Amino acid sequence: MAVEHVTPSDAKAGLDADADAVYLDVRTEAEFAAGHPEGAVNIPVAFQSPAGGMTPNPEFQAVAERVLNRETKIYCGCQSGVRSQYAAEMLERAGYSNVANVVGGFGGRVNPGTGMVEVAGWRDSGLPVSTRVTRQNSYDGQKGC
Repeated sequence: MAVEHVTPSDAKAGLDADADAVYLDVRTEAEFAAGHPEGAVNIPVAFQSPAGGMTPNPEFQAVAERVLNRETKIYCGCQSGVRSQYAAEMLERAGYSNVANVVGGFGGRVNPGTGMVEVAGWRDSGLPVSTRVTRQNSYDGQKGC
């Protein structure tokens, strides 16, 4: 089964309609702290590498399995929709049955050829944003640290 693709507005509507649904922000802890969808939880799928680029988070799947119910609707989001697609596919392979990738993520998807925004992100869609990082939504909290 292919991962479902939704816009940030569709994800917000789904979250509003289902109190058990989760917005899983798979960006780095620093990106999450700078602003994230209100109500999101953070489990980074990758970390910034000291040499540049991204390094996969070896604990992503284990932490996700510890805190996310396999039947719960999970909206995976990142900055533009690339890392979250990877995360959604990992979760689906692990047996999660109701996963969607938020295309456009938090910051929007830009066409690399034109530099034009193809899909507005959560922030630019005028959806509720928070900078609060708590035990309930932080990566440290999800890990149980």
